[in-house]
Amino acid sequence: MAGRKARIIAVVNEKGGVGKTVTVINLGAGLSLNQKEVLIVDMDPQFNATKGVGVNPGEDSPSVYDVIKLPEPVPARSAILKTAWEHLDLLPSHVDLSGIEVELADEPGRENRLKEALAPVLDLYDFILVDTSPSLSILTVNVLALASEILVPCQTQPYSYGALDELLETVSTIKEEINPDIRIMGVLATFFDQRTRVSNNVLESLREDERFQDKLFDTVIRVNTTIAESAYYGKPVVFFRRSSTGAADYLALTEEILT
Repeated sequence: MAGRKARIIAVVNEKGGVGKTVTVINLGAGLSLNQKEVLIVDMDPQFNATKGVGVNPGEDSPSVYDVIKLPEPVPARSAILKTAWEHLDLLPSHVDLSGIEVELADEPGRENRLKEALAPVLDLYDFILVDTSPSLSILTVNVLALASEILVPCQTQPYSYGALDELLETVSTIKEEINPDIRIMGVLATFFDQRTRVSNNVLESLREDERFQDKLFDTVIRVNTTIAESAYYGKPVVFFRRSSTGAADYLALTEEILT
């Protein structure tokens, strides 16, 4: 489609286990169900988003590592894969990505490798969703240099809520030094268990936090074993079990982002 401009959303939190990967997978699936052309970019060397859409990275098939490596990167188009679902594509990760920090250490412009690599495919998609590793590495900096919007999953637990301070500092630095257009588009409460006091208290803290006024999604992702089960089978939960609360929550998030 001529004139299409992808919304590039990085799903970021410097703490692990908060639901970044399942959010990328299931938001991507929800958007694809709405006839949006979606590309998932897996920038985590553990490649869980890749496995989460049913792809096992092969030794010979190109990955995001090959797309951003130097001196001879592979064109992004030749590394992008169709998934089993219409409108949903994947730029897979690979364990080799874990070594990119050292490889790019002395390269000028290393923070823009991903931005440069994806420039030729931006007009092919409505949404590009990027999964990140739970640390501030050159990979995460590359993602933040590329993205226009940040979605922050926050597990409804005290440690996860506390870690948001570090993330806000990181975003502020990136905005100042690398990408002035980046903004936090929303904070998403995840792993919410209404039966526990701590989950309710953290959700209330998020709602009262002035830093996130107008940024906290109405949608809350509830604790749901079907989400983990669907990841095990390499299927987004909205395709794995549409009747589950996990699917309902991610479809509600999709609707909220589209409107």
